[in-house]
Amino acid sequence: MKMMWFHLMPYPKLPEDFNTKHRSVWVDIDPSIFDRDVMAESYDTYIEQLVYAEDCGFDGICVNEHHNNGYGMMPSPNLIAAILANRTSQAAITVLGNSVALYNPPIRVAEEFAMLDLFSRGRLIAGFPVGTAMDTTHSYGMNPGNLRPRYYEGIDLIMKAWQATEPFAYNGRFNQQRYVNPVPRPWQKPHPPVWIPGGGSVETWDFCAENDFVYGALTYYGYKMVRETVNGYWRRVEVHGRDDNPHRLAVTQFIGVADTDAEAYKLYREPAEYFFNRSLHVYPGFTDAPGYVTEASVRARYQSQVRQVARNKQAKHDLTWEEMVENGYVVIGGPDTVREQLEEAARELRIGHLCAMLQFGNMSDELTRYNTKLFGEKVAPGLRSMFSEYADPWWPQNAR
Repeated sequence: MKMMWFHLMPYPKLPEDFNTKHRSVWVDIDPSIFDRDVMAESYDTYIEQLVYAEDCGFDGICVNEHHNNGYGMMPSPNLIAAILANRTSQAAITVLGNSVALYNPPIRVAEEFAMLDLFSRGRLIAGFPVGTAMDTTHSYGMNPGNLRPRYYEGIDLIMKAWQATEPFAYNGRFNQQRYVNPVPRPWQKPHPPVWIPGGGSVETWDFCAENDFVYGALTYYGYKMVRETVNGYWRRVEVHGRDDNPHRLAVTQFIGVADTDAEAYKLYREPAEYFFNRSLHVYPGFTDAPGYVTEASVRARYQSQVRQVARNKQAKHDLTWEEMVENGYVVIGGPDTVREQLEEAARELRIGHLCAMLQFGNMSDELTRYNTKLFGEKVAPGLRSMFSEYADPWWPQNAR
């Protein structure tokens, strides 16, 4: 089992009354909230935390792309990844990822990812999310009706460009290029491993299974709430005749480790409440633009009454700390407690890549490092041997 350290890079100084005085943390957030000194200092701190994760033995460090966002100050994950490629030597540089449909032409993604793979000497994981409605439709003005066709065509172009041995012409619906010949091409051959982060759409499950890509179930609601999504994915894997290798799957999870359960319960309450009741204050009208969710996915989601109730509850911003813990949004406790919960989750869901979110909300640098160190020393060793009977062909060639 691979241990990944996932960073959202949140703005840590949202006002206490944010969820009552402001409409949304995403898309139309008031720019006057952001202090340039706080942001500059936060970037320095967060980059150091990602580097520290490698020192603590994590197999990969993860960055991601968001726009017009108060909990994800990373519109260009490739910029952060470039720094990390230079500052680290063993961890997989995991970009989850570049929203391909937003790049015109998408060959830009092929070029920048190839550079990152060369910078890191073959440690890149290339992530290609469709992108949320907030990022794509509302922040970047993308037509939701052709978002997925653009996305699929962009990945097709990138994969062909990476593997071509000579210049070629590409004549697609959205992209026409007489000379496709990116310089450079990636270090890894035939290309870096491809991971597809998703939120639960049937089409994404099928796309991963058909192309033998890793599916990343990126959830803020923990392993209990993501069961339905993961089970749906594994059903589609079986339909497509693929094996059930756990390394086909990556899952995110908020985690808080302390010396004892009681200490963890005390330490992680404030940052969790900050994240779930402030950072996730998103205007519901932004979440699913007309045409963004396909008919098949709408039908699949309609069956999930439990998840809908939970999301409605969260949207009111009256989640209690007790509910966050009970529902598994945050796995907290002493090392043994956390390890046992994560082992249970990994066995049930077949999680080969655990994307641990050990910094969340307004968590201090000191607490983040304490959390990271304890996890690396006292939790990870008990999980690493899981699924060791399976090969992991979706791992970078030169990452540990």
